Amino acid sequence: MKFNKETFITGFALFSMFFGAGNLILPPNLGFKAGEMWFLVTLGFIVSAVILPLLGIFAHAKLQGTMFDFGKKVSHTFSIIYCFIVYAISITLPSPRTASVTHEIAVQPFLGTNSLLTSSIYFILVLFFVLNRSKILDILGKFLTPIIFIVILSIIFIGIFTDHPTMNNSGMDVPFVKGLLEGYQTFDTIGAVVVGGVIIISIRLKGGRSFEENKVLIRNSGTIAGIGLFIVYAGLIWNGALFSSSFIQEISRTELLSDISSHALGNIGSSFLAVLVSLACFTTAVGIVTGTSDFIKGLFNQSKLAYNITAIIGCILGILMGQLDVHDIIVVAIPALMFIYPITIILIFLNILPERYTSPLVFRVVVIATMFFSLPDFLSSVGMKTEMQPILEMLPLGIYNLGWLLPALSLLLITNVLIMKKGFY
Repeated sequence: MKFNKETFITGFALFSMFFGAGNLILPPNLGFKAGEMWFLVTLGFIVSAVILPLLGIFAHAKLQGTMFDFGKKVSHTFSIIYCFIVYAISITLPSPRTASVTHEIAVQPFLGTNSLLTSSIYFILVLFFVLNRSKILDILGKFLTPIIFIVILSIIFIGIFTDHPTMNNSGMDVPFVKGLLEGYQTFDTIGAVVVGGVIIISIRLKGGRSFEENKVLIRNSGTIAGIGLFIVYAGLIWNGALFSSSFIQEISRTELLSDISSHALGNIGSSFLAVLVSLACFTTAVGIVTGTSDFIKGLFNQSKLAYNITAIIGCILGILMGQLDVHDIIVVAIPALMFIYPITIILIFLNILPERYTSPLVFRVVVIATMFFSLPDFLSSVGMKTEMQPILEMLPLGIYNLGWLLPALSLLLITNVLIMKKGFY
């Protein structure tokens, strides 16, 4: 592997665009609930919040196009609809959530101002960065990410090496699956197909490299980002577990993170956390709005006006949705995630496989199966849990919200066997 200065700058920029609101508040709470079983929930969380996003970046390195290329083998119409759904989810849920977390942890405790003022100033700054997108990689990779990483590692390591009471026993039945599903809430797998496109366009703007050189750069920078995410997630979950008997079980996600920081760093902990949250959330919002704007720009023949208008709309939506508190946004996100995450995971998986195993027919069969078998999870999340429970119990892994997985993999194998034996296309 070739790791040079540009690789690290790109990798740091990618890490900062991944690392936002959910990445900070979800892992400590997961460890707090898991207690002594924190290692198992960490494994599940790493699968959905590190390994799958990293595979998404590898798929981008192979395609070097846009998110549209992920689903184009299914059909042009499917890919357009898929992109619209993903970008709509991104700018209405994870992007505004970054402003909500920033307000709850970094602004309101110190200034006591309302969320409208916070989100307005926040997204005005996001818009400034997005409209100057040619400088995004350098600003994020050289300056903001190192600060984020240093602050969060300080909280993690000091928290680990302080005295703690005995960890609580976990009440989780299947901690690995709990960690896996909680990793959905980071939006990192969806983030991979969104910000991966941002990285590719940013690299192209600099020019001077071949397709293969860009492929190596993207893969290596993705590896750096993945290692960073792994260290941070494992550290935060471990910290949450260490404090599992230190606070009341009903403590909120943001309060837990704040209390752990104060315990680790003392009075200055709140200030450090405020800086960390503000930067981490901000860089993610920039990546999401930039990716959405790039997509719409491509639909309108690379129109700069389309890019600017989309950026403005994305920031306005961020201000409006940012008025919800963090818990409400997480609850609203669950149905959207139950629907779009399985499709995204399968598209990533299909796009990293060798071409001989992923003909258009394979794509269509496997994606349609994934959509069909993930429907019970989606319907259950929107209020039909009682009606869907018998179906989920019938499906392999259905009770773990993974009823789509084995049918999709089985049809991937069966379709390829039929193609080889019967000559289908």
